[in-house]
Amino acid sequence: QVQLVESGGGLVQAGGSLRLSCAASGRIFRRYSMGWFRLAPGREREFVAAISLSADTTNYADSVKGRFTVSRDDQNTLYLQMTSLKPEDTAVYHCAVRAGLSSSFRRPYDRPDDYDQWGQGIQVTVSS
Repeated sequence: QVQLVESGGGLVQAGGSLRLSCAASGRIFRRYSMGWFRLAPGREREFVAAISLSADTTNYADSVKGRFTVSRDDQNTLYLQMTSLKPEDTAVYHCAVRAGLSSSFRRPYDRPDDYDQWGQGIQVTVSS
């Protein structure tokens, strides 16, 4: 079992920046494909960004392209640098990993069903 813990969320004014982190712990034997999703009240879970096992291929939702940057380190810690934040970015942000699933080396996965382990989520609130 892999545990995921997000950190770095909070309240920020529109135009500001935040950096989210997601640390993986537990029974970790290898690197995993990882991604970020978000859930806002009254909306379905939305893909935000994902990064491949190789760490050289990323994918972003159109709504965050050019503003958010996803990255990772060798210890399965996932990051999301968020800049030029907008009120519509307000949501609970969840990280996810493909812990029990095989992954293509250079493919970022962008669907919730692609992942089998999820963090509890962290609130990001952007005020106007």
